[in-house]
Amino acid sequence: MKIVVFGLTITSSWGNGHATLWRGLCKALSAAGHRVEFFERDVPYYSASRDFCEGPYGGITLYQRWGEVRDFAEREVRDADAVVVTSYCPDALAAAELAFETSPGLCIFYDLDTPVTLARLDAGHPVDYIGPRGLADFDLVLSFTGGGALDALRHRLGARHVEPLYGHVDPDVHRPTAPKPQYQAALSYLGTYSEDRQFALERLFVASAVQRPNERFLIGGAQYPQDFPWSPNIHFVRHLPPAEHAAFFSSSRLTLNLTRRSMAQMGWCPSGRLFEAAACGTPVLSDYWDGLEDFFQLGSELLVANTGQDVLDALDVDQADLARVANAGRERVLEQHTSAHRARELCGLLECASSRGHARQTVEA
Repeated sequence: MKIVVFGLTITSSWGNGHATLWRGLCKALSAAGHRVEFFERDVPYYSASRDFCEGPYGGITLYQRWGEVRDFAEREVRDADAVVVTSYCPDALAAAELAFETSPGLCIFYDLDTPVTLARLDAGHPVDYIGPRGLADFDLVLSFTGGGALDALRHRLGARHVEPLYGHVDPDVHRPTAPKPQYQAALSYLGTYSEDRQFALERLFVASAVQRPNERFLIGGAQYPQDFPWSPNIHFVRHLPPAEHAAFFSSSRLTLNLTRRSMAQMGWCPSGRLFEAAACGTPVLSDYWDGLEDFFQLGSELLVANTGQDVLDALDVDQADLARVANAGRERVLEQHTSAHRARELCGLLECASSRGHARQTVEA
C-alpha cells in the first residue's frame, strides 16, 4: 500500500509524543512492503529541535504554508491507498478536504490525543483539527485510547467506524543498553511538562524525593516551568532525543509512568513511554487506570503506585525482584506491543475498512 500521512510531526520529538510513534510505525510498515509519505508543517519550535530527517521507508515533506505544498500533496494523494490525517496537524482541515475530494483510497482520521480532543469539546473550546461535520466523512477513525473514548468519538463527533490503535515501541531504538552516570537514579521520570499531570507528579515523584533525600531522582523532558517544586536531590535533563532514551531508562533502578488526568479518566490509555521504558528492561512503576491490566500483568510485569507510600515501597523492593519485573515486562512488550504489531493491526483495520467501502460515498449516495 501507499499511505499518505498529514501529521503534527515526525522530525522532532520535542514536547510531543507523536514523532517517535510515527517513526516506529513507518519503519514497520516499510518492512512489510508498504510506502509512507509524511507531510509536516515546518514550524520553528520543531525545526530548532529536529532529531530525525529521513527514513528508508518513504518520504518526508516539510513545508512552510499549505498553499505551497497543496499541488504536490494532491499528486501524492491521487494514487494513495489510504490518507491519514492526525490530531494537532496544523492543516488537518485542508488535508482532509483534499483527501475527500481526490483520494481514490481510504480516508482515515487518527486521534493521538482523544481525551484532549473530548475535553476541549466539553469545555466549549474549538478543536482546530476537526471540521464542522465532525468525523462522519472518514472511512475509519483510529484512537490512541480505547474504552469510553471510542463511544464518545461515535456519539460526539459522528465517527462511523472507530477502532483503537494503541502506542508501541521500536525495540531497535528502545532496548537494554549500558547505563550512563548522568542518568543514574533510584527513580526517573521522562515526560513533557503537563499541568494535567502535575498533581500526580508532585504527589508520587516530588514527595517521594523529599522523603528520600539521600537518593537521586531524575526528570527528563521539556517545557518545565521555573516555579517547579524542585528539591536538591531532583536532577533535571532538558529534552532527551530518542537516541538517548534507552540509556536514560537503562540507568534507572525504577522509572515512573504518569498519565494525564483526562486520559486516565477514559482508561485504556497506554502511553508510548510506558512501552519504551519496559522495552529497555527497566522496571516500570505506573499510576493506575482502567484497562491497564490488559497491557501488563500487574505486580509481575509492572508495578502500580496510587499513593506516595506505594512509591516508597517500590523503592524498597529487592533488586532481584525488580529484575524479574523488568524482564517480564520487556517480554510482554516484545510479544504484543512493538511497532511491528501495530503495523499489522493497522493493515488489518485498513483491509476491513476497504471491504466496507467509503463513508463519503455513502453520504453522497
